[in-house]
Amino acid sequence: SRSEFLSLRGLRTHVRHWGSNDAPVLFMLHGWMDVSASFQFVVDSFARDWHVIAPDWRGFGLSARTPADCYWFPDYFADLDLLLGHYSPETPVNLIGHSMGGNVATIYAGIRPQRIAKLVNLEGFGLATTVPAQAPGRYAQWLDELRQPPQMRSYRTREDVIARLCKTNPRLTPARADFLAGEWASQRDDGEWEILGDPAHKIVSAQLYRSDEVLACWRNITAPVLWVEAEHTDMWRWMGPREKVRAEIDHRMQVIPDVTPARVADAGHMLHHDQPEAVARLIEEFIV
Repeated sequence: SRSEFLSLRGLRTHVRHWGSNDAPVLFMLHGWMDVSASFQFVVDSFARDWHVIAPDWRGFGLSARTPADCYWFPDYFADLDLLLGHYSPETPVNLIGHSMGGNVATIYAGIRPQRIAKLVNLEGFGLATTVPAQAPGRYAQWLDELRQPPQMRSYRTREDVIARLCKTNPRLTPARADFLAGEWASQRDDGEWEILGDPAHKIVSAQLYRSDEVLACWRNITAPVLWVEAEHTDMWRWMGPREKVRAEIDHRMQVIPDVTPARVADAGHMLHHDQPEAVARLIEEFIV
């Protein structure tokens, strides 16, 4: 890949490019505590030549951190809007997002439906539904975390970073874990390795996840959507009891006007690491 830096809303933003500039364009959006280089294995698996454009979200990878003390989810919509305006001001785009990137992409597709040609959502199915009664406690938690900002642990060696990645995802091959370690973390002057993610991302959102508002955006999508789930997804960890979450996820998917479900076998939440060949094939069959 090759790197470019843009100024988006006053922040220096890193954008990674693969492929020929005159090839058909795919925009790819990474997830929380991930980086754009995470799509390398999928890019390697494409059968066609694509110009893949993948930003590091603000505060991740090589992009600058916000000068504020926390992050706000709507900022991702604004950053994406300007990014697409820069690279494709007139033409609707093919947009692919994983996890948090999938959530951003799917909501954005309902905010700006005319900007999206086709959308691929890789495990970006939202958060647990909340109720207004949770608001006082959520605001209090947010205020408490601002007083004692979270920290990110460092690692003594690159091998320790690799071990951390493999602990989180045991399906990672040694070669892929080694590659990701060099992109997900960097070595400081003191020799320690630190994750390329702002610890402020770990501060809880002051706003509740309002699923009714999210679904209102999803209902407004006009582009065809490919909804991709991993066979061994662990989204249940974040959203509640498996049976209840299964019904909620199915309901959410069905509000999208034109949606095609797909499942990737023998893969967990990081399906683009576990089965990049299968993910690449699904993307190309859907986009083409």
